Amino acid sequence: MNTFIVRRLISMLLTLWLIITGTFFLMHAVPGSPFNEERTTNEAVQRNLIAYYKLDEPLIVQYVNYLKSVVTLDFGPSIKKSSQTVNDMISWGFPVSLELGLYTLIVAIISGITLGVIAALRRNGIIDYLAMTIAVLGISIPNFVLATLFIQVFAVKAGWLPAATWTSWRHMILPTFALATGPMAIIARLTRSSMLEVLTQDYIRTARAKGLSPAKIVIKHALRNALLPVVTVLGTLAASILTGTFVIEKIFAIPGMGKYFIESINNRDYPVIMGTTVFYSSVLIIMLFLVDIAYGILDPRINLNKKEG
Repeated sequence: MNTFIVRRLISMLLTLWLIITGTFFLMHAVPGSPFNEERTTNEAVQRNLIAYYKLDEPLIVQYVNYLKSVVTLDFGPSIKKSSQTVNDMISWGFPVSLELGLYTLIVAIISGITLGVIAALRRNGIIDYLAMTIAVLGISIPNFVLATLFIQVFAVKAGWLPAATWTSWRHMILPTFALATGPMAIIARLTRSSMLEVLTQDYIRTARAKGLSPAKIVIKHALRNALLPVVTVLGTLAASILTGTFVIEKIFAIPGMGKYFIESINNRDYPVIMGTTVFYSSVLIIMLFLVDIAYGILDPRINLNKKEG
């Protein structure tokens, strides 16, 4: 296990460095400047601003300086909001985005596993067809379309729930379910197919022959092995949920990271773009690492220290 962790940590650092490098040079390769839309057309003022933020230095020097700032976890000030630093924006916005992401993941996992298990136990029945129809619709319809539909139906017409902001549990329902529908559908389909395979195994037949109750067979013997494929995709799903929050946050006017990220792209705010990209990349890489660890814990047959090939 220790060898695996060391190898994965090295791989994580290398991956993060590649992301930082690629984002930095691609961002600077795009034509334009953060000061193109400044109110003043005075070229001297723009040159002073460029010099103040050290954007007039050679690109390689800017790159090295940025790597140093990443190591010290200091992402610098925002260009468009000079009174705020990128670290401030992350500390204000990420807790909200994390809260939305966690609620979404919990709803997706619980509803997806439940739907998949029920569909597998009622194979080729009405419940199975209904569950898989819901799953297909969840995968097919983008979350921003669902968000708009939910606002129209439940907020505008029915008036049951608020349409925007993030101030109470009622404000959390629509964005959470809009974001959770897609991951829920994926988990449901994976759980169903995995459960169908597990239920045909010899040890399940043995458990039935011993007279164990159906509930005990499903929960204690079948579900644990059936969840292995689900665990393998949780890292990817968590990534899609966290990145998907950007659009949902914009639609529901949620004061999370999506607000700052979208504004930074529109304003060509280099420090904010880089800071949010590096921060989210780090979070996602750590999530994938934790999924690998969880996979090894759930399936003791897997030797994490064994080299591939």
